Amino acid sequence: MDVKSAQATGNAALHYAAWQLSRKGWNVMTTARNAKGSDLFCVNSDESIKFGVQSKGVSKRGPVGLGSDLNNLRSEWWIVTINAKKDDPVCFILKLEEVKGLCFHSDPAKSKTGVQSYWLQPNQYDQPKFREAWHRLNPENLLPSG
Repeated sequence: MDVKSAQATGNAALHYAAWQLSRKGWNVMTTARNAKGSDLFCVNSDESIKFGVQSKGVSKRGPVGLGSDLNNLRSEWWIVTINAKKDDPVCFILKLEEVKGLCFHSDPAKSKTGVQSYWLQPNQYDQPKFREAWHRLNPENLLPSG
């Protein structure tokens, strides 16, 4: 088995994030991999709080691809896991608006395909406020305002 594959890295990151969320009291359901939309759906015990998570895993600290259209990004929460297949993975927890606000984009004129692409640079997601910031997903922080 090729444990170096991007798919294996993504799977390790997904299940690590699900495990961490479960340890914090969330009921977590994984979705079909490589489908559009959230990779994880989380609900609290009385189902009063629900949210989707996009999981991105990389084998080392590096850029995280976001595709060619930011309008296709749907999940309200993003978990970027680095060192996903090692004994010491590190997660960064970001809101969708933060992902969109921090991303870089290529110049379509300089692209081989003529299409713009977006990605997160490591120095954008690897910040103390996002690093292992599981507290951002505490139920009291996710209650609807009103």
